[in-house]
Amino acid sequence: MTRTTSGNTRPIEATIRTDFRDEMDYGSYLGLDELLSAQHPVSDPPHHDELLFIIQHQTTELWLKLVVHELLAVRQFLDTDDLSRALKGLARVKHIQRTITEQWSVLATLTPSEYAEFRGSLGQSSGFQSHQYRAVEFLLGNKNAGMLQVFRAKPEVHAQLARLLAEPTVYDAFLRLLARRGHAVPAEILDRDVTQAWTEHPELTAVFKTIYEDPHDHWELYEACEDLVDIEDAFQLWRFRHLRTVQRTIGFKTGTGGSSGVGFLKRALDLTFFPELISVRTEIDGPLGA
Repeated sequence: MTRTTSGNTRPIEATIRTDFRDEMDYGSYLGLDELLSAQHPVSDPPHHDELLFIIQHQTTELWLKLVVHELLAVRQFLDTDDLSRALKGLARVKHIQRTITEQWSVLATLTPSEYAEFRGSLGQSSGFQSHQYRAVEFLLGNKNAGMLQVFRAKPEVHAQLARLLAEPTVYDAFLRLLARRGHAVPAEILDRDVTQAWTEHPELTAVFKTIYEDPHDHWELYEACEDLVDIEDAFQLWRFRHLRTVQRTIGFKTGTGGSSGVGFLKRALDLTFFPELISVRTEIDGPLGA
């Protein structure tokens, strides 16, 4: 075996750039000066574990920003009948969801005693106030006009969420694509008031049954249905991990933003995005003789 190091040191190759006085480097491209200086503990004196708490939530917000970016593109691709590119976007969202769900295991290393030492410094700030989380919910169908009140003090954020409230969801866009491809999506569903949260439409289950009972003839649509189910399951798993992390850290205390805490988070598990894609499973018949 030929060794390429000496003294446990890897030599810098002659072609590697080292002078960036007049060039853009890695840090300036990524804005690392701003990004890495954006953590401002408010406990006094700063508690060691507050940095973990801040970075956990900041990184989640960065991933949520990308989820919103991808879901907006998915909706556009569905609107233009580019289902293949929409599927690619959904696949990316699923990978992001896996990452942000696993992040809860890092925050779970924060013990109740450690968190109690700086929790009072957070004031009324709470993840409930995450406008990007609400944007994701709105894009997937959990519309709630009442949530806009939380963002009245931030006009740009309020306007963004108001716009998403008034626009079709990803699911709406998918159903309209199904209709354009000849599937009998009821007109009242296609013309629904998109400012309202999606509620189950049993008559839509028959449309999905046609797709699920003949996946070979409807492969792309079948794949899209399963991707949407994956996203809903992953979102619910994120909600559940959130709930369990909060419960192990503060028990049944009220939330910093005024919610009932764990009880409020439990009720979120009853929310659904694509109920017909679950209900259709009860209706699917196997081949004759099975």
